[in-house]
Amino acid sequence: MDKKSKIFFIALGLLIVGSVFATFYRTAIAKNYLIKAQTDCDPYTQKCFVWKCDPASNVDGEKCTGDREKDIWYYILVERNASHIPSCNPADKNCKALVCEDNEPNCQYIFCDEKTKTEQKVECSDPMEYTKENPPVDKTTTDGSDAGVCAPDDTKCLNATSGNE
Repeated sequence: MDKKSKIFFIALGLLIVGSVFATFYRTAIAKNYLIKAQTDCDPYTQKCFVWKCDPASNVDGEKCTGDREKDIWYYILVERNASHIPSCNPADKNCKALVCEDNEPNCQYIFCDEKTKTEQKVECSDPMEYTKENPPVDKTTTDGSDAGVCAPDDTKCLNATSGNE
């Protein structure tokens, strides 16, 4: 092999190794990429995406159970830089994996609108309609304390439950 061919293959090899290392660094070490995930949404106060079960499906998680709370899911999308996501179990209520911090760059909530509902291939919920069809119910626990009742100074909650939002 002549000298020019050796230089060419060495340079090509270095470019490939450099590219692989740069990609590994960006994704595994720096975690410099965006994650888009679905998370729960409150249909009383937000325009949510509406996922409905598929009555014709035989796949667990997609087929209907007969329980309205399991057969319909209201969600939004969260887009967040992976380097800002803590290592915790999203099922843990204290985990803030899908919560944007104040002024966090590259972090956004994506609510349902005409464009995004087409992309997701689902329908949108309307908080006013949802509240009319599903009036909030005050729940009192067995120990007499209120659960699910708005605090007196929580205007967002009070407006949502009274239908004035």
